[in-house]
Amino acid sequence: MNLKMSCYFSNTLVLLLLLLASLSIFCSSNPIQDSFHQCLSQLDTQSFTQLPNLFFTPNNTSFIPILNSTAQNLRCVASYAAKPELIFTPLQETHIQTAVVCAKKLGVQLRFRSGGHDYEGLSYTSVMDPPYVVIDLAKLRAIDVNLEDNSVWVEAGATVGELYYRVAEKSKTHGIPAGLCTSLGVGGHITGGAYGSMMRKYGLAADNALDAKIIDANGRILDRKAMGEDVFWAIRGGGGGSYGVIVSWKLKLVPVPETVTTFNVGRTLEEGATSILYKWQQVAADKLDDDLFIRVMISTSSVPNTTQRTISTTYNALFLGDVGKLQEIMQQNFPELGLKKEDCFEMTWLESVLFIAGYPRTVPTSVLLAAKPAFLNYFKAKSDFVTKPIPEKGLEGIWERFLEEESPLMIWNPYGGMMARIPESSIPFPHRNGILFKIQYVSSWMNPEKEVMNKHVDWIRKLYNYMAQYVSMFPRQAYVNYRDLDLGMNDKDGSDTSFVKASSWGTRYFKDNFNRLVKIKTEFDPDNFFKHEQSIPVLPLKGNIQRFKHWKRGKGKKKIHH
Repeated sequence: MNLKMSCYFSNTLVLLLLLLASLSIFCSSNPIQDSFHQCLSQLDTQSFTQLPNLFFTPNNTSFIPILNSTAQNLRCVASYAAKPELIFTPLQETHIQTAVVCAKKLGVQLRFRSGGHDYEGLSYTSVMDPPYVVIDLAKLRAIDVNLEDNSVWVEAGATVGELYYRVAEKSKTHGIPAGLCTSLGVGGHITGGAYGSMMRKYGLAADNALDAKIIDANGRILDRKAMGEDVFWAIRGGGGGSYGVIVSWKLKLVPVPETVTTFNVGRTLEEGATSILYKWQQVAADKLDDDLFIRVMISTSSVPNTTQRTISTTYNALFLGDVGKLQEIMQQNFPELGLKKEDCFEMTWLESVLFIAGYPRTVPTSVLLAAKPAFLNYFKAKSDFVTKPIPEKGLEGIWERFLEEESPLMIWNPYGGMMARIPESSIPFPHRNGILFKIQYVSSWMNPEKEVMNKHVDWIRKLYNYMAQYVSMFPRQAYVNYRDLDLGMNDKDGSDTSFVKASSWGTRYFKDNFNRLVKIKTEFDPDNFFKHEQSIPVLPLKGNIQRFKHWKRGKGKKKIHH
């Protein structure tokens, strides 16, 4: 029933509708579903006359389609993956507030999904024991562009593709420095940092966040002023799902030229790929103009007219300028690639978003409003950060391992530029000066069998072990938006995890910023309501905050006793 129409009916009819809705939703009794539904309808009677269209249990025929609707990793919705007790799809902020209050009252774990890109599916599945409920924010996707103050408010369920489109609709010379994948949900994306093809020029989306609205464990909606600078610092790169529910972000608009230039240039082993990639490592971060972003996609391919396979490297680039200037820069700093004018395409910044994301040039920019991923598969991914060039011998070791796998992929993203100038402690995202590039490792497959999954996961773990000698150390860094449960996780039974245990992944994702994240979490969410497999832990007793401060000042010489 429409919300406005419901206001005209008597309370008796509203209660009758709620009763009928409850009967239609539940074919068999489930204590969590029943209790949650009852709590929601009691706390917000008028809004929850809409419950039949917002509330989905496993008995509902729409449950699996909705669960799968924005799940990017099919591994996380396979038959062997855990499923939520129910899915709730709020239409407005008050719905989320009520859901948080009810979940806390009933002791139910919540998972929040904006775009469904979590690599381990932690926004919609779980490997922990406690039952959980998914709050799917896909219906909250309003975007308000304000060119007067160079900002945009965007709700958590909108995708970065929609955001880019709406900004470009208002201005051809404004952009947002956020993700490369257009189906990313804005809400969770920015909580991990959010890098893209303008990161060397403007930094991360989280570096350009001006404000946010978050719902805390007590159901309050807080903006930057109300949450305080500590919490606002923590949510810009400290990972999703630890402090509250992100409802919306206010982001800074940045200037972009009316014409930008892109290119895709491929080189195989037979065309000198190894030596070209070795040179790329030496120039991509430190020598190239801040306006130029060149990432490398590494995969396998067939050698023409043979049954043999080879390694393919594709240089995928955005330059914030025209083709003439680009050619000058490339000839001076990276002539080894052999870039030709015919390799380059001049276009608008919005068109470059599609180009970088891998869409054919014939696809119209309006496809960004479809908010759907271009590719779906089963995958396992990992990440690393590199501080000195990997020698050619090391690259050859990668090639040997790649040729043993069916569909391997590595993506090398260059750092440097603005990324090297922003201090490590500016926001929780710490991978700054000294990082040459980030590696993303991916193994993907299409067979749903668990044995097939185990084979591919085993391969990527072995490659990751091989790479240890060539990447950052003490800690070996990882990107929090590429969640990796191999690095460790909170206690499976849902009980609070120690600071020391959580450091196994916390220091990899956040380095020394992890200490401050724990302190803020302990003060802001002392009951550890917002929890998942790799959420920021709380110190066991509030009195331990003082001990934590002393530990931090002593640079870890004193251990926290539990």
